[in-house]
Amino acid sequence: MGEPTRLEDEAGVCPGAEEVEVLRRWRVIDGGLRRITDQLLADVHDEVGLPPSELHVVCFLAESPEQAAPMRQLSELLGFSTAGTTGVVDRLADAGLVERRPSRTDRRVTFAALTELGRRTASAAVGVLAEAVRRRIAEPLGDDGFAALEAAVGSLGGGSEPEAGCPRSSAC
Repeated sequence: MGEPTRLEDEAGVCPGAEEVEVLRRWRVIDGGLRRITDQLLADVHDEVGLPPSELHVVCFLAESPEQAAPMRQLSELLGFSTAGTTGVVDRLADAGLVERRPSRTDRRVTFAALTELGRRTASAAVGVLAEAVRRRIAEPLGDDGFAALEAAVGSLGGGSEPEAGCPRSSAC
């Protein structure tokens, strides 16, 4: 057989101090990012009433052409099944924030589109989220610290800007 793997070589041996330290540091980073994200999303939920999945959909639609997107695209955005995405869109439709529209070119495709109330809600959510980011991250870190955090985290995992989030333009 081939050479033993690292796990086979070191079976029964505790991790070294270097591994323990790098994982401890990662837990601090991961925990901090998760906590601040949860706090930011809670701020939006408390002020606007949108839970995270609904916030993602409303913001994505606000920056989409014609403020509408195919249901399939929303499933990809959320990482949800078709049924899960349908549930989110159903809740948004029940709240009057989106409406379903058939595709003009493919009768198999249904779009979710923001209503006027949905556009106003997206705008309010963006304002609350931006203020929460300023208060919880930008101000405590200062301009230089906030820019350094953006550069450091943005360079990881491929370094590209996320495809969807809250509007980067004045779409809503």
